[in-house]
Amino acid sequence: MPNNRIAVQDPLSKVNPFRVMTVMARARHLESQGRQIVHMEVGEPDFSSAQPIIDAGKRALDDGLTKYTEAIGLAELRECLSVHYRENYNVKVGADRILITPGASGGLSLLANLLVRDGVLLSDPAYPCVRNFIHMMSAQPQLIPVGIKQNFQPTLEQLDKYCTDKTSGLWLASPSNPTGTILERSELKAACDWAAARKKHLLVDEIYHGLHYVDDLPSVLELDQSAFVVNSFSKYFGMTGWRLGWIVVPQEHVEMATVLAQNMYISASSISQYAALAAFTPEAKHIFDERREAFRLRKDFLAGALKSMGFSLSENIQGAFYVYANISKFSDDCEKFCHEMLEKHGVALTPGTDFGDFESKSHVRIAFTTDMESLELGVERLQNALL
Repeated sequence: MPNNRIAVQDPLSKVNPFRVMTVMARARHLESQGRQIVHMEVGEPDFSSAQPIIDAGKRALDDGLTKYTEAIGLAELRECLSVHYRENYNVKVGADRILITPGASGGLSLLANLLVRDGVLLSDPAYPCVRNFIHMMSAQPQLIPVGIKQNFQPTLEQLDKYCTDKTSGLWLASPSNPTGTILERSELKAACDWAAARKKHLLVDEIYHGLHYVDDLPSVLELDQSAFVVNSFSKYFGMTGWRLGWIVVPQEHVEMATVLAQNMYISASSISQYAALAAFTPEAKHIFDERREAFRLRKDFLAGALKSMGFSLSENIQGAFYVYANISKFSDDCEKFCHEMLEKHGVALTPGTDFGDFESKSHVRIAFTTDMESLELGVERLQNALL
């Protein structure tokens, strides 16, 4: 009797490893053998959490604040974020629309469950886990190839070209990982209008807001209150290991987003949330802004050094702490290139293949998340290897 069942591909078969974590693990293994490795691979600030945050976390522990919070997060923390949007973006975002999540990854995963049914338009290159979250929903990442000439951000013509009847939404990032480029206010407004006209949801990753080197970095919420936003305490606020982020959702989606939070993770860490309250103090903000200036100096040094060696890179590194560099002068295989730089020269870099398909083999991501002395050593090692 014939078998008429249609084979269904396991969506997990399309989920790729997060290569930067593989590189970091190998680098640490080499360090355990006595090697000195310059870490220019991982998107984690080298600074420890600001002292006001550490002190607040200790107080929370001492006070026994170790119980579950509401699934949507502490009311006080959500109110701090509401004030943050008003003071920094001059936009009213009600605390009831803000959900605290276990890292931005928790927020992205929740939003994938909330929003993704068919295809989602994404830039290529882009943060790799986003593609994987979409695959996990048995949906299709619809990759838009973006290059240096367009500042690594999609154009309206491309949105029209790659949009299909299976497209449910558009996910953007400003500033972008791995490229550090942003959407200018006019470009972001055009994307909002495009999504609204085609009845597609719009999500913007604003994880690197605060770590920007331009005068005007708009939040999408200034332009479109129907957009979804994901953000994090990991980057500007320097709380990577605390695993804390947030999302902003339109009012009509709050109830279902809350239900998903209840089921997916119950609540974010109580200690992390109480610690994060201190992130909005003047003392903490002063520390964060000083660190942003340190990143700006590192960016300028690293970009200049890489260009002098023959790497090709954007003149518009407008945010985050990465250089997305073209290695065509040296190699046509970024994974082999990164392997050699790590194993032979002690410099850990992330291959471009982590971030997509378009021209990925000719690119590497280089993070300036380590101190200037280490950056100088990393540059010296690259020069000795390549020149």
